[in-house]
Parts: sequence; C-alpha cells; structure tokens
Amino acid sequence: MNFLLVLAPILTLAVGGVVLMMLDAFQKEDGQLAMPTALLHFVAAATAFALWQRGIPADGAALVAPWLTIDRTGLFLAAVISFGGALASLLAGGYLAEHKIDRGEYYPLLAFGSAGAIMLAQSGDTLTLFLGLETMSLSVYALTGFRRSNARSAEAALKYFLLGSFAAAMLLFGAALLYAITGHTDYPGIAQALHPTAELPSDLVARAAEEMVRTVHTRISIFAMVLILVGLAFKIGAVPFHMWTPDAYEGAPTSTTAYMSVVVKAAAFGAFMRIMLVVFGDAGSASGTAGWPAILAWIAVLTMTIGNLMALTQTSVKRMLAYSSIAHAGFILLGVLTAPKEGGIGVQAQASVLFYLAGYAVTNVGVFAALALAGRRGAEAVSFDDLAGYARRHPAAGFALAFFLLSLTGIPPTVGFFAKFYVVRATLDAGYTTLAIIAMLNSAVSAYYYLGVLVKMYMRDPAPGASQAAPNKSFYIVFTILVSAFLVLHMGMNPQRWLALGLEAVTPIAAAAPSAP
Repeated sequence: MNFLLVLAPILTLAVGGVVLMMLDAFQKEDGQLAMPTALLHFVAAATAFALWQRGIPADGAALVAPWLTIDRTGLFLAAVISFGGALASLLAGGYLAEHKIDRGEYYPLLAFGSAGAIMLAQSGDTLTLFLGLETMSLSVYALTGFRRSNARSAEAALKYFLLGSFAAAMLLFGAALLYAITGHTDYPGIAQALHPTAELPSDLVARAAEEMVRTVHTRISIFAMVLILVGLAFKIGAVPFHMWTPDAYEGAPTSTTAYMSVVVKAAAFGAFMRIMLVVFGDAGSASGTAGWPAILAWIAVLTMTIGNLMALTQTSVKRMLAYSSIAHAGFILLGVLTAPKEGGIGVQAQASVLFYLAGYAVTNVGVFAALALAGRRGAEAVSFDDLAGYARRHPAAGFALAFFLLSLTGIPPTVGFFAKFYVVRATLDAGYTTLAIIAMLNSAVSAYYYLGVLVKMYMRDPAPGASQAAPNKSFYIVFTILVSAFLVLHMGMNPQRWLALGLEAVTPIAAAAPSAP
C-alpha cells in the first residue's frame, strides 16, 4: 500500500488517462471530458498535498528509489503541475468548444502529459528522467498540433517535434556518457563515482594510470554535463535553445499554450535543479567562477535580455507572451545558479525557484485564460490591434487581462512582484550584484510591452473596419480566471507563508548534494 501511496499522483493521472480514453470511446458527443480531466488533476494535487501533510512512508519511498525521488520537493512540484493541468483542462473545456475543435482525445493527452511531467520532476535516475521527458513531450507535441486543419498549428507541432527530438537525443547521449564512465544511471551513484574518495595507489605506475583515468573521466563528465544542460535548457526555453517557443505558443490552441507554459516549465526546472545539485553539486562542478553556475549566468542574462527585446517587437499577443515566458525562464535561472551556495543562501535560492514556479503557474494560466476569454470564434484577440478599446467595450473581461499582465510585470501586491523579489534577493545575497542589476533592468523593460497591451485596451480606438475581440462567455474560462486571480492575490498578500513551504520543500535536495572531495 505504501508503494502505491507514494506513486499516487502519477498513478492517478496515468490510470485516469486510460479511463478518459474509455469514456471518450463510449460518449455520444465530444466536449464532456473537461470537468472529469480537471477533477483528475485536482485529485492528483490533493494526494501530493496529503502525502506532504501525513508524511512520506519511508518504506514506500525506498521501494521506488533510486528511480524516483519521493521527497517534499517532488511533492511540491507534483502539486504545481497537477493544479496547473487542472486549470488548463477547464480552460480547454471553454476554448475548444467555442472554436469547434473539442475532441475527446485532447483530455487523455493532458493526463498522460501531466503524469510524465511529475515523473520528470521526481526523477532520481537518468532512465526515469528520459521516460518522463518523452511521455510529457509526446503528449505536448500532439496537443500543439491539435488544430489539424490550421497550417500554423501543424507547422508549430512539426518544429517543436524536430527540435525537441534533437534536444532529447543530446540529453540521452549525455546520460549514456555518464553511464559509460560510472556504471550508474542513478543520480547518487553517478555523483559518488564521479568523485571517488579512495586514495591514489602508492605505486608510481599505478598512481599515474589512475590519475590519467580520473582526468579522462572528468573531461567526459564535463562534456556530458553540457549535453544534459542543453537538453533541459531546451525544455525551459532558455536562449539560445528557445527557437521553438514563439511558433509553438502561437500555433497551438490557447489552452495548450497555457499548459505548456506551466506544466512543461515546472517539470523541466524541477529536473534541472535536481540533477545539477545532486549529480554535479560538488565544489568543483558547482563553482561560481568555473563551474556550471558560471555557464548558467551567461544563459540567464541572454535569456532575460533577448526574451524581453524580442517581445518589444511583437504584434501578436501570443508571440509576445512566448518571449515573455522566455524572459521569465531567465529570472528562474538566477535562482538555479545561486542554489549551490552553502548555508542559508543556497536554500533560500532553491525556495525562491519553487515559489516563482508556483506563482508563475497561476499567473500564466490566468493570462492565457483571460486571452481565451477575449476569443469568441470569429472575433479572437490575435494581435495588439484586435484589443484596441476592448476594456472599454467589455470592462470586466478587460480588467481580467490587465490584472494578470500586471502580475507578470511584477506590480505589488500580486505574486509576480514577490516572485521576482525573492529571486533577486537571493542573487544579491550570493554576491551576484551585476546579475541582480541586469534582472531589475530587464524587469523595467518588460513593463513597457505589458503595459502596451493595457494602453491598447483602455486608450486606443479600433481602426475603422478592423476586427475587434469579443468575449467568449464560457463558465469554464470564467471559473479558471477567478481561481487564478484568487491565488495570484493570495500568494501576493501572503508571500512569506508560501516561501516557507518552499523552504520546507527544498531541504532534501540541499542535503542530497555530494560533499566536496
């Protein structure tokens, strides 16, 4: 029973996905699976929360170790993924029906994708890392191209699939190199083999041979680390591995875009942080001057800066939000590269990453739900010009979109402000003052294009004869907006409470990193 209990979030979604397939086969009409899929995700989130509250059964966790690491970090991410998937399911119920593309196979794909995402976030072995990654990715590829009759959607799915397959191959090759030099696929075993504690032989010949072997292994491990870093950087949409993001976000149905921006990002960052801190968490690999944090520092700066600069030039709302998502990935990377710091600084940085992922999840689902609300069939908000005067014609719908954009900007008392604040504070505490300044400057740049949407909605009139967005009056979408808005305000007005949950969650990761040789 304890074995099943620790796997409850994954099993709930995986078994539920099969049940949804059966329901789809026997239902007479499409469009009736949104609520069951949302409930399925809510149950998965509730089981993760229950495990957190009642305690993780040690014997159950031991049975799935080392393939899956059942700890509070994994449960936190499982709850974020499941809750984000639930809101995306409700959003799909309103959006797909309005645009006449509501088919039953959409919802099992959501369930299987979320199960793979949780497996990815909780992976403790390169085999489950790859299995979770591919289960999640294959579902998202299909969801991206779900609007089959639309050429832009098909193109987005094909690009995402080809680039994603290439990135997955690089990650798999990196994992294979680690197995070749260590004989292990589990993270702790790899870490222990990469940093042996045994003394060198006293015999000069044997000593020279052992030193040569260790040097070769070190160089191969560095190459493998870079390959794994590239594979995961693709999934989070970090520069220069972000090329798929704008096309996929624009071509996919809005509900799929919301799902990708929340579930895929949370799972990839969870795996990213775990594998870098456990496998490559030694003093040499995690050095701020010559280790992977130094590489991530450059990637974070490029991701924030290029993401924001490209967002400034966009005329499509979804492409703007895609580049915005890239810029937010750069902010989260600041927390990841600060995480190896010793003592409370590293723990605070890891907690800030989890807080950011949770806050970004509810905010991003909310902003895409508000965009879907401005998306009645034939009067959908595609470009900035489509939103001209929208808030004056439809005050409540316009306010919903403005509210979530203000959270993405980082305006208090929304959660977006405190998400950025905690990451920047951790960066400053770690001594990365220049990175913190660049992050604040980028936040100011992002305000320009976010507030540009508000200017269009409140202060501009539509051009004569131009298309105008009109609200999609769906209960599912309105409910999604209300839940997201409540959480954005609740997390923004009680940030210490949520950060405390993050601090409680990250302790197992901090303790799992191998000590310096």
